[in-house]
Amino acid sequence: MPRPTSAQYAYGSCTVIFSALAMLLLSQTTSGHWIAVIALAALALGLLVAWTVPTPGTRTPAEPAADEGRVPTAL
Repeated sequence: MPRPTSAQYAYGSCTVIFSALAMLLLSQTTSGHWIAVIALAALALGLLVAWTVPTPGTRTPAEPAADEGRVPTAL
């Protein structure tokens, strides 16, 4: 399994922090139970974002052009 890149760490961490802050501010909850639920939801969202960040070198090659496979002949 490849190691996570710094971009994956950064995007995942920022997602966890900002989504948890937004959910806590929007819900205005003071119950410890709901704060834990929000924290778990923010962690799950951060993992989802970190997994979907493209890693370098994982792009699939494009279809070759129509004339790429031809070898020019000398006349």
